[in-house]
Amino acid sequence: MRSFASDNNSGVHPAIIDAVVRANSDHAVGYGDDPWTATAIQSVKKIFGEEAEPFFVFNGTGANTVALQAVTRSFNSILCTQTAHIYVDECGAPARMTGCTVTAIPTSDGKLTPDLIRPHLHNFGVCHHPQPKVAYISQVSELGTVYTIEEVKAIADLLHAHDMYLHMDGARLANACEYLGCSMKALTVDAGVDILSFGGTKNGMMMGEAVISFRPEISENLQYFRKQSAQLASKMRYLSAQFVPYLEEGIWLENARKANHQARRLEAVLKQYPAIQFTQKMESNQLFFIMPKEAARKLSEQYFFYYWNEEICEVRLVTSWDTTDEDIEHLESSLKELLSCY
Repeated sequence: MRSFASDNNSGVHPAIIDAVVRANSDHAVGYGDDPWTATAIQSVKKIFGEEAEPFFVFNGTGANTVALQAVTRSFNSILCTQTAHIYVDECGAPARMTGCTVTAIPTSDGKLTPDLIRPHLHNFGVCHHPQPKVAYISQVSELGTVYTIEEVKAIADLLHAHDMYLHMDGARLANACEYLGCSMKALTVDAGVDILSFGGTKNGMMMGEAVISFRPEISENLQYFRKQSAQLASKMRYLSAQFVPYLEEGIWLENARKANHQARRLEAVLKQYPAIQFTQKMESNQLFFIMPKEAARKLSEQYFFYYWNEEICEVRLVTSWDTTDEDIEHLESSLKELLSCY
């Protein structure tokens, strides 16, 4: 079934499948001491720089919890937006695994700013209060918006001035880079990001993420946090092998370009209808808009998608690397029929 529900629903790029099949030859030492993982580590360093230290894990929630454990202690607090994945969609795993207070900050566009962060930078050294230690941002944000390089740098500079860290959730980092026309290195380590949850599952990979540390003191104990969090794969090669073609062959950018392009096509289709009102700027492969309830109900009979806010009938549609022109055209035909009376 084709859908616009999530890029998690899309298939796996053929080159990624091939990489997994090639890794399935003979025996290999477990837990990452294999040639595929060694190659994948070098592939990551080519993209992000020699200071990058990747630790491969099973999934996004695992990546976020491992990363946040590496930069906090239980008396710290984690700052994020009110819509942040770690606050809304991970069943409290980051708070449970770190023991930290998660402070959610309201935003209109899913993005933190220095001005939003500053009011929470207080009570340092006071034992009665949680100690702010890290800010978590998502690239792309949960509302489909993109942080520019300058915006990331401004946040990082503020945090570093207070001996804090910046953690970026890069589940859709590739889409952000395609939109901005920049490299992943420029948008992460060069902009002051200290630790990155790097994902490709939403962009053509089968499974697996990487926690990438850009600071030696963070890298020091990451292997232990990964193990304690049940995120160390015994047959690591099947996770790490995917990153080699994904990075070396530019699949990350190729797929993001396809997904973003189809989102722009879909945006143009939706903008034809006065009954549809966009609630966020379309800067990646996610579209947020309000539509008439009855039309949305009928559309849901043909397509699986998520309501972002049912009270106002706010819908989220997501395009993927394998969204086809025919997918867009079919949806356009359905919308034409459903919205003709509005």
